[in-house]
Amino acid sequence: MFTEVTGFDGFREFVETHNGAWSRLAFVLAGNHAAAEDLLQTALYKAAKRWHRIRRYEQPQAYVRRAIYHAAISGWRRRGEWSLAELPDRAAPDDAIDDATRRLAVDAALARLTARQRAVLVLRFYDDRSVAEAAEILGVSEGTVKSQTAYALGRLRVIAPHLAELTVEEAGR
Repeated sequence: MFTEVTGFDGFREFVETHNGAWSRLAFVLAGNHAAAEDLLQTALYKAAKRWHRIRRYEQPQAYVRRAIYHAAISGWRRRGEWSLAELPDRAAPDDAIDDATRRLAVDAALARLTARQRAVLVLRFYDDRSVAEAAEILGVSEGTVKSQTAYALGRLRVIAPHLAELTVEEAGR
């Protein structure tokens, strides 16, 4: 019996194995589900076109993560920054703050950063990358990663001081 080799052997399993992590990463970068789906589809399309090569990599999932980052940055450059509703001046009382509210506040605060600052924070603190890894993924120097991290954290302290207060309160519990 004749079986056609398409060059996509194992791609479906590869995607099913890592799709959850990639979806979460795309959501953090995009700020909403529709844009996250677009980022992930763009990255998977690129990976599928090159699957015959990238499946031989030691960590082919890194290719898709990098493609997600690059698609996000390209989108930010094309469309400009996304704007979300303004954050409240003060956080709600402790009893009213739950994880979903905190995540929305973090997402809104991240959306107010520049594209590069947001990408650096996501790489460094969400994806737990080193300065060197973040620099390589973004195609910038390590000094740029360090300075953008410092600027972004400083900006977050100004635009969302209640997030720092939540962290301090949780640490005291």
